[in-house]
Amino acid sequence: MNRIALQGVKVYINEYVDALRKDDLPVKVDMQHECCSTMDMQLAVIFILTFLIHLVGTLAYAARIAGARTGRIAVSFALFNILILISRTSNSFQSPLLAKRIEENLHAGMTAAAETDFRWLLLAASLATIAGALLIPTFQRLFGKAVAAFSIYRSVPRLLFHAFSKSGVAHIRDSMRIPARENINNFTSARPLPIKILLFNIIAMAIWTVGVFAPLYAGYLNPDLRLTSSNLSAIVNGVATILMFIFIDPYLSVLTDDLVEGKMSDSAFRRVIVWLVGSRLAGTIVAQIILLPATVLIVKVAELL
Repeated sequence: MNRIALQGVKVYINEYVDALRKDDLPVKVDMQHECCSTMDMQLAVIFILTFLIHLVGTLAYAARIAGARTGRIAVSFALFNILILISRTSNSFQSPLLAKRIEENLHAGMTAAAETDFRWLLLAASLATIAGALLIPTFQRLFGKAVAAFSIYRSVPRLLFHAFSKSGVAHIRDSMRIPARENINNFTSARPLPIKILLFNIIAMAIWTVGVFAPLYAGYLNPDLRLTSSNLSAIVNGVATILMFIFIDPYLSVLTDDLVEGKMSDSAFRRVIVWLVGSRLAGTIVAQIILLPATVLIVKVAELL
């Protein structure tokens, strides 16, 4: 009986080895499952980085409000640069991680869910804009207190140390606010901005949102030109930057100066911010629509170069 059992085990092992050689075994499925699990974790990290980038961009409006209220716009933006460091650090990791994900998917032949990945990342941009809008009242108060404290400490490290002290944590807790109902109702009131400014903001945000994703997504459509396509990201983002720096930022800066000089009421300026945040959110939604056309256009441009 023992000899028969040993022969049966030997036959089973031989059959299993033959299956390994033919790649017809459940082990391969398990390896793919493990890979997919790792890739899902990777996508979650990229999702968080994308969220942070757009969250900081939305909170820039809070820095403007705080600067206008305190009359120290330069100091307010200098302190806001601390959050800009978080955004730029996130941006530095976002593109390489996403590029690595694309390379691994192309190597493994797993390109079917590529569009879903980018849809999730575009959703992160929209969710971050909504979260930033809800946090503007809180951060506007925090920036205001930070500007006042900076005049005493005159050092960013000392200011950060104070922020994590017992009194600093109490200030943070006292600054927490939810958007006032009247500010939300301002979105349904008369439009305080020219329609072209709102349209430019929507277009600029849509282009800037897909500026990183569309060139990388183009690598799926034409893997042979994925390096050329990814380098076109700077050109796409350049178009959005031009729109922001020529039309949107100068207009908002003039309104900020008007608020400081008393030529514009605080409620009117808040209404402007509400509309700009709303158009920013609309831009991230439009990005969902233009993702595929922008990707195809980038592939065409890469082929023509």
